[in-house]
Amino acid sequence: MYWETLPDWVWIIYYFFIIATLGFAIFSIIQKKMIILSTITIVLTITIPISNIINSIGREKGVDEFEHLVTHLQQGSTWSIYAIIGFLYLLVWWVLLLIKNKKKAIRY
Repeated sequence: MYWETLPDWVWIIYYFFIIATLGFAIFSIIQKKMIILSTITIVLTITIPISNIINSIGREKGVDEFEHLVTHLQQGSTWSIYAIIGFLYLLVWWVLLLIKNKKKAIRY
């Protein structure tokens, strides 16, 4: 019997988001833009997936990764709080990046 898992398209979007975020954060540091925020972004894009994988190893059969995360978030698990806050930070970082690039494009 296999453990439940999320559909392939969810994983494709998830890993595309992580890889794109990591790439753009590295690019931002190379361009010397948002250096501190981009450094935090790099650390989060590496540590969040590792934390999620390690903590999802012991999940019950019939529970997918998202359900496992939500259950542990409701229980107040540190790793799940870290993951959710980290993802929210990554979304805010993307918004800031897009706003700064939009302002830059309007100037030209």
